[in-house]
Formats: sequence, C-alpha cells, structure tokens
Amino acid sequence: MNLSELFSLLIIVLYALGTLLIIAGTVLRKDQLKKLSNCSAVAGFALHSGMLLFAMMGSDFDLSKGYYIQFLSWSLLFIYFFLWWRMRLSFLGLTASPLAMLLFIGSFTLTTVQGKLPEEWTGMFFGLHIGTLFLSFGLLAMAFGAGLIFIRLERKIKTKEQLTDFDKDMPALATFDRVNHVAVMAGFPLYTIGMASGFIWARLAWGRLLSADPKEIVSIFVWFVFAWLFHQRLAAGWRGRKAAKAVIWLFAISVFSLIGINVFMPTHHSFIQ
Repeated sequence: MNLSELFSLLIIVLYALGTLLIIAGTVLRKDQLKKLSNCSAVAGFALHSGMLLFAMMGSDFDLSKGYYIQFLSWSLLFIYFFLWWRMRLSFLGLTASPLAMLLFIGSFTLTTVQGKLPEEWTGMFFGLHIGTLFLSFGLLAMAFGAGLIFIRLERKIKTKEQLTDFDKDMPALATFDRVNHVAVMAGFPLYTIGMASGFIWARLAWGRLLSADPKEIVSIFVWFVFAWLFHQRLAAGWRGRKAAKAVIWLFAISVFSLIGINVFMPTHHSFIQ
C-alpha cells in the first residue's frame, strides 16, 4: 500500500466514523458524540485537502482520474463547515458526512479510466467555472438534507403523530427553512457565475457558446429551476414545504447533471468517452 492509498483509506475511515457518530449522537441525543463527529470530519477533511493539494502539484494530475468527484466531495464538506461555523447547526452533518464519504469512495471507480482531460479545460477561468458550481452543489446538498427533515417533521406535527427522540432533538421548522433560504440566496448567484464562465470558456476554447450537448441542456434547465426558486423565495415569499420540495428536486437534478452526465453519458464534457 503506497502513501496515497493509505491517506485515502484514512480519509474513508474518518468520514465513516463521522457519519456513525453524527447518527448515533442524533438518535441518542448525545452532544458529545456530535462534537466527536465534527472532529472526525475535520480530520478527514484536512487529510483530504492535503491529498488534493499534493496531487495538484504532480505532473500527472488529471480530473478524469477521479479527482473531479473528490473535489465535489471536498466542496460539500467545505460548505458544511462554513454553515456550521456561521449557524451552529449540527444536524447538517447528517447530510454532509455520508455524502462526502460516498462521493469520495465513488471517485475510485474512475481511477483506472483512460480518458484525458482536454487541454482547453485548464487555467483559472475554468477553475472559476468548476469551483462555483461545486460550491453551489454543496449549498444545495445542505438544503436537500434540511428539506427532507422539514417535510418529515411538518407531517408529524400536522397529523399529531408521536415524535421520536430523533425528532425531538431537531431544531424548529423555521431553522430548516433558514438553511433553504441561505442555500438558494447564495447558491443561485454561484451557479449563475459557474454557468456564465462555462459558456464563455466554451466560446473561447471551442468557438461556440452552445452545441446541444446533453450536459449543456440539463445545466440550462437546472439554471431555470434555480432562478424560479430564487424568485419565489425572494419576491413571492415562498417558505416551508413548497420551498423544501423544490430544493429536493433541484438537488436531484443537479446530481444527475454533475455526476450522471459527466461520467455515464456521451458528451464532450465526459471524462470517459
């Protein structure tokens, strides 16, 4: 086992431990376990950051070799730590740790891919495109988890169903809606910057803005849904169940766009074709 494999194994173990601890801490209502979960996630994130930095300094660094998904995993945890620092909402770890672990593990399915990142996909401008989209995805992931819990708790409250210890340990419904609001208000501008920079980069690199590529079509659709939700929250005052359901669907489509199309569909955005 080389150093990279050892680091990868340690990261998986730390993310898995963070996942188990946040679930146990939430179910058992133990704040100490939640704190240990954050410590484990922070340690894994630090190793993850160091591994990515070391890889980027190497001459054979290539996003097509699984690093694309690893950066997505890293971005998700970065957003979680930022929101936790600003809002102190430990329940967001129920979404962040499991998804980061699954994405990181999934990235190794691409380590043997023989694809090559096009030379045009380099430079700071392309980094702006990828970075803003990944940060937007991280915000949507947090809103996705908050939306699922919101819908569960609201249904139980409305039907006067008995709340479990897990439910009782959750914050007020308004807190979940606040996460949704922050994610949409910050995520939509980031996604717009990512889209705009991508289209400008396509014009410079390939000589055209649009090419009817599946990735571009789905990305534009995501932007329109995101814009609609942004408008509904900002202008129409959307809150609660409607906003929660909308962001859940938006996250699902974004997963399909960022992972499904890039990895499994014929597109000039693919790292495998």
